[in-house]
Amino acid sequence: MLKNNRRVLTIFWSIIASTFLCIIINLPVKLDLFGRTFYRPDFSLNLGSFQLKPNLNLRYGLDLAGGASLLFDVDTSKIIKTDLPDALESLKTNIERRVNLFGVSEANVQLSNQGDTHRLTVDLPGVTDINEAIKLIGQTAQLSFKGVIDLPPEATATATIADVLKDTGLNGSHLVKAAPTTNPNTGAVEVSLEFNSEGAKLFEKATTDFLNKRIAILLDEQPVTVPTVSVIISDGKAVINGSFDIKSAKSLSAQLNAGALPLPIKLIQQSQVGATLGQDSINKGIKAGLVGLAIVSLFMIGNYGFLGLIADFGLIIYGLITLTLYRLIPVTLTFPGIVGFILSVGMAVDSNILIFERMKEETRAGKSWNNAMELGFGRAWNSIKDANTCTIITGLILFNPFNWNFLNSSGMVRGFAVTLLLGIILGMFTGVFVTRNLLRVLARKKV
Repeated sequence: MLKNNRRVLTIFWSIIASTFLCIIINLPVKLDLFGRTFYRPDFSLNLGSFQLKPNLNLRYGLDLAGGASLLFDVDTSKIIKTDLPDALESLKTNIERRVNLFGVSEANVQLSNQGDTHRLTVDLPGVTDINEAIKLIGQTAQLSFKGVIDLPPEATATATIADVLKDTGLNGSHLVKAAPTTNPNTGAVEVSLEFNSEGAKLFEKATTDFLNKRIAILLDEQPVTVPTVSVIISDGKAVINGSFDIKSAKSLSAQLNAGALPLPIKLIQQSQVGATLGQDSINKGIKAGLVGLAIVSLFMIGNYGFLGLIADFGLIIYGLITLTLYRLIPVTLTFPGIVGFILSVGMAVDSNILIFERMKEETRAGKSWNNAMELGFGRAWNSIKDANTCTIITGLILFNPFNWNFLNSSGMVRGFAVTLLLGIILGMFTGVFVTRNLLRVLARKKV
């Protein structure tokens, strides 16, 4: 029989092992039990210069954890009106990229305008230090690249920074992006630079003029780094190497990206935002979810007996996998995000109901239980696929992954969309794959 073959048993034990791993990942960092203190295992990985230290704590959005809120005035006086929409969108994209570079996910970056006045609002969940938040965003942050000139000995004593620097014409408007990267040959952490077509030409000339010399990268006329030019670079792509770790590489990348802002911004308002819903609402939301889950589980057992009990086990596995992915991705949980998760739980149960009802039909048609089970899963798949595909399309519209202007989107709406999409995909996986293999093994004596 299919349920007894080695492949089915291998899949079954893989599911059990994965479930236990998910349980371990979702344990509290510190757990007091039976008078003893237990600590969650450290999943850090060190392989030479490569270090992996995953943060397995759940992250909460601004509405649940509080954070910092910053309001900036956007200076549009020096840009042509026809270029303004693209410049504003580029400003928003660059700010989001810089915030994400520091690991602040679910940030809410919004542009607004009243007449000729343009404002940029940045909400940063989990950031409790206002000064840290301001440092993440930066203010005017004008970036420039200047070659270091060799002065005669008699002039060095009285020389200023301006005397030893020659403007290359290259500035932040030419920088497409800066990002931390790892050298594939040595494993060393570096900072990569990419310039646009005009910047690539200027950079080629600068590296030709200052070959084996240094080029200073300045932010608001203050040196950020002064690397030495070792080769002429003509493709507009370069790396800065040195004694970087991942933290310092991220910090330098953020500083360089700050200078790539197409429009100057000025901080005009800052505030610390307390959690609007807070821990009490988190607890109530979790309680509501658990009560709903318990009622659904009892319904499944009451209506389908042993089949319902196995479906409930599949639902528990679904919940553990979902929470594990929330920690590993990571997903920043907002209250709408929690609602999206609860909604996806209900849709995961719908899949099992479709399958079990189809199994009943096959049994009434004279099929053996084993054949009815396999046919039930196979023939219910089209209905499950069609229903969930519609929901996935809706979730993608809410998430707006391509930032289409005709779709309104915000951090809260995207938080709901992310948990809903993740839940739907995992619900299809656990409903069709996990529950099916649990039945093949645990219900093997049923005829």
